[in-house]
Amino acid sequence: MGKTDKQYAAVVLRNVNTGITDVQYAPVADALLSGGVTLEEVSLLSYQNAPSVLSALERFAALYDGVFLICDEVLLSAARDALSRVAKKSFPRECVLETERCLFGLLPAGEEGVRLAREHIVPAVNARRGRQFAHLVLRTVFAPPEAVLNAVTGARARANDSVVIHTSEEYGCQRIEVIYDQTTPKMVTDEVIRILASELKDYLYALEDISVAARVAEMLRLHRYRICTAESFTGGGVARQLVTVPGASKFLYEGVVAYDNGAKQERLGVSDQTLKFKGAVSSEAAYEMAAGLLKTGNCDIAVATTGIAGPSSDGTKKPVGLCYIAVGTQERVRVFEYHLKGDREAITETAIRLALFLVFKEINNAELPRKLFQD
Repeated sequence: MGKTDKQYAAVVLRNVNTGITDVQYAPVADALLSGGVTLEEVSLLSYQNAPSVLSALERFAALYDGVFLICDEVLLSAARDALSRVAKKSFPRECVLETERCLFGLLPAGEEGVRLAREHIVPAVNARRGRQFAHLVLRTVFAPPEAVLNAVTGARARANDSVVIHTSEEYGCQRIEVIYDQTTPKMVTDEVIRILASELKDYLYALEDISVAARVAEMLRLHRYRICTAESFTGGGVARQLVTVPGASKFLYEGVVAYDNGAKQERLGVSDQTLKFKGAVSSEAAYEMAAGLLKTGNCDIAVATTGIAGPSSDGTKKPVGLCYIAVGTQERVRVFEYHLKGDREAITETAIRLALFLVFKEINNAELPRKLFQD
């Protein structure tokens, strides 16, 4: 991606009476980036301020090779009129309008915008610049930010800026995307992937763009294992993620939501002594929850979660975000301690993905890096 590449910008329309994050433009921008269309500048403007919107579009059209207007579906008609005025050409019902000087794109926020970006905008851009771009994706869980930064820095240096590496994270899962011109030598892209995979090997679960649940499902099917889950604060989220994978009945035997202490005792065999002296949120409780599943003999691997998601603690001195995840087989059960940050949703969703990652590691009989957990 040299300095001679064409450049692009976007205007994002929002309603000042709603939150900024309500306009789901980030997935659309990521879809453009995956096709090698990097946004040099993005302006977030109120749709009520028509003069500012027109001014931004005119400035971008003069400076850049392509301008994209991203907005909620209800604003598409007004947005189409604005683009027509700037382009001095009637904008068609499709999402692309080309002039000799500039390419204009109109994209709804959200999944429909993602589809249009991939199927229409990126091909139109490629046709104008006469170049095609490809991408590769690595997926990791809970990789420390400094580890990701070091890996990406090393890979970029080795590629001599011939690739773009884009990283994003959601609930502890990182997505590392390598975007490159298809004329880039294969040895360069192979070396970039080698560096990233080697540096992040302890946290890596896939060299393709799939969820950790989908990868665990693949491994369970490959080994012909059945899994059981016992969940407290994650409320069945681990099982829910597995059920999203087609054919889950082949590998998921049962999911138990043992939220109350009574359920932990009666269904899973957690001892009264453990609950009384260690508490429901403890490594001992997590261990006994997983062991209780394995005692039934109906699964090959078990995973259990217990923790404090907030917003307040459980009446003890244990902090919000503390959780224990147990995973094991008939041969062994291991328990991992985490201190997660964020609100209730962030804590539970992160724990769900961590639990699945631990299952992935257990199936592969792999040791975990010390930085990933505390005993």
